[in-house]
Amino acid sequence: MTILEVSSQTWIITLVGWSVVFVALFLLIFIFNNIPKLLKMNFKREKTAKPQKVQTETAGDKYISGDETAAIAMAIHMFFEEQHDEESNIITIKRIERRYSPWSSKIYGLRNFPN
Repeated sequence: MTILEVSSQTWIITLVGWSVVFVALFLLIFIFNNIPKLLKMNFKREKTAKPQKVQTETAGDKYISGDETAAIAMAIHMFFEEQHDEESNIITIKRIERRYSPWSSKIYGLRNFPN
């Protein structure tokens, strides 16, 4: 093989590699830009069927009495209070004597140069 053949093979491999990378990048850009559009699409078929009843709101539907509001608030409060464990709020600290270990000794630091 001559130097020109090796050089031309190197350039071909380089150009093919660069082109694969850029094509992959453009493909990823296209995919990432179109994902929100795909997520918003509705793929379900619409049912061509019965007309639904339209409910009209009355004044009674909008109003909740104070007693009902208090009952709902109390139920929510009791629900969230039951989720926590009862704790004693006592912290005990026991002192433990550790034996000498050369692994934690400061006399063997990096600044001690060997003689």
